[in-house]
Amino acid sequence: MFKKELSAAPKSKLKSSVQRSLRQSLLSTYPLLGPYMDEILPKKGSLEAMKLPDRCTLYVLDSQPLFFQHDTSTLLPHLRLVHRFPAAFPSIRIDRGAIRFVLSGATLMAPGLTSTGGRLPSGAFVAGEEEGEGGDGGIKEGLDEEERWTRELGKGEPVVVRAEGKTEACAVGFLVMGTKEVKEKGKGPVIEDAHYLGDGLWRISTD
Repeated sequence: MFKKELSAAPKSKLKSSVQRSLRQSLLSTYPLLGPYMDEILPKKGSLEAMKLPDRCTLYVLDSQPLFFQHDTSTLLPHLRLVHRFPAAFPSIRIDRGAIRFVLSGATLMAPGLTSTGGRLPSGAFVAGEEEGEGGDGGIKEGLDEEERWTRELGKGEPVVVRAEGKTEACAVGFLVMGTKEVKEKGKGPVIEDAHYLGDGLWRISTD
């Protein structure tokens, strides 16, 4: 997606009504961002938009890149924001062998997730179920003790990519195959055109 170097473009301030709309969009897509929303997008903050090639927009606050989107598609978090609030975004984990491919902009393939070092969701959490059943406080959405996200993720959902042996996420993108299907098939592309560490979007100047 951003394999080439990106040149910084002029930023334009967004109206408060647009900022409110983006805030609501973020909360509906990433409900776990709720506790951090005032820190990410303060009510009196001045959010700015930077137009990038291929009809992409990067949203910046105080020179910090926050989110980006293509046309009017779902907002994706910039990796610098993911590193600040890692628990707020659904994630999967690749094995060590897949890291160099992801960091070169290659399509993420299923074997990098289904191997011993990979981590796909457990599916223990099902959206809509009442929490607290069974008297143990219920299973919540998030990472479990085995570093597996507790909810299965569907095709088209945004997802963060963590890496075996690394503390910080290395990529973010949209699933082209649901995680349940990845387990069943064990092959095929899972994420295409991701934003990854070291790409043009990571290196762009937002000052």
